[in-house]
Amino acid sequence: MKASIRETRLKSSRNRYRGPLHIHDLRLSADPSRVVLRPFHLTWQAQQAEDNRALKLVENITALGEDEVTAEYGKVLADFKDRHWQTEAMFAERWQEVQAALGLGQTDFSPARQKLIGAYFCHEYAYAAAALMNPSIVPHPDQSGCESGAVRFIMSLRAVGEGHISSIAFREGIASASGGIDLWPQSSWATSVELDNASLTDGDSAVTVHRHADSSLSNTVIFPVTEQQRNGLEDLRLVRFRHDDGSYEWIGTYTAYSGATIRSELLRTTDFKQFVLEPIEGKAGRNKGMALFPEKIGGQYAMIGRQDGKNLFLLQSPRVDCWEDEGRLIMEPEFPWEFIQIGNCGSPIRTPHGWLLLTHGVGAMRKYALGCALLDLDDPSKVIARTTQPLLTAENADRSGYVPNVIYTCGAMLLEDQLVIPYGISDSSVGFANISLDDLLKTMR
Repeated sequence: MKASIRETRLKSSRNRYRGPLHIHDLRLSADPSRVVLRPFHLTWQAQQAEDNRALKLVENITALGEDEVTAEYGKVLADFKDRHWQTEAMFAERWQEVQAALGLGQTDFSPARQKLIGAYFCHEYAYAAAALMNPSIVPHPDQSGCESGAVRFIMSLRAVGEGHISSIAFREGIASASGGIDLWPQSSWATSVELDNASLTDGDSAVTVHRHADSSLSNTVIFPVTEQQRNGLEDLRLVRFRHDDGSYEWIGTYTAYSGATIRSELLRTTDFKQFVLEPIEGKAGRNKGMALFPEKIGGQYAMIGRQDGKNLFLLQSPRVDCWEDEGRLIMEPEFPWEFIQIGNCGSPIRTPHGWLLLTHGVGAMRKYALGCALLDLDDPSKVIARTTQPLLTAENADRSGYVPNVIYTCGAMLLEDQLVIPYGISDSSVGFANISLDDLLKTMR
């Protein structure tokens, strides 16, 4: 299987343990070989026509003879046709965008010339060449055909490519109650989602994107599409949210980074075919790392956030897309491994014992470690217990990476009595662990 987010197996026994955690030998690593076809932008407008690079480029291609066009387009296809899905259709679509943007009107260009122009305005982008990190995991909307004790899941990943641009990638798989994790294979190509209405990218309105009908979710990437998202979609925390009528919606909180400012936003979907990306309104939306509870608490939506950059707060709101209340302080750093700051590591998980909240702590030398806490089911502002020592830290070779000494996750999933935890390793690979709920509770006081 060819894939740039490579699957590898550690050269060790499958049954490795760190304390009560079972560490799987499956790893996903960033790799520059997996690319998507994306628009390449030249300046559309200039004060003088002769300074318009995009128009000049089209003129240069227009001046080629038809035999030259055929030959040049043949070279492009030889290089790129087998590296992408529906390559020629994407070139043709890009030509239509260029034609409209430059006001070219009707032309008598041959199909080969049109697609050659489209190819000049495209480029390959290795979306996970620099880093792969910060996964979250949720039950799949389609659980048909699963064996007893198994759950089909969707995992989101933060992928980082050229220019430190973050995008959202996905993997699908099956987890078993016995602790097994199997990922569905990826094809050799990936596709980017398409924007339904390009006129909304400069404003603060919600935008809708959809994946190609013939592309699987595991081969789909969500790139920044608005000005606020221009430099990245960071750290998606997915949760399967149960509405009052019993229906489910998959909602993710993430950070939209413009290159100058940050803003919390929501990803919303019911089928992982169409996604709504919308800003979170209100004062609390200016902060990073917000995580939504999977159901309302006391008739209101609830989130865990780090409103002051150091401590954990409980936020509540009558609207999922507007958070005015700065919340109540519920947890502060207490132990040396979290003295610099604490934060959530995904949405709280309902258990019979309380809301299980995975946390991260930052200690000396900016070392990130994974911990957890237990919150009261009826009043999550009450902390019942928390870990006094890290549950998982970067050790040995795991300490080296794009950002060293980091263990971090954006969400885990409870399967019967087993907690399945995908986690980022120094921002360079993703590992998997599981632990029984009883064993996890024993680590807290």
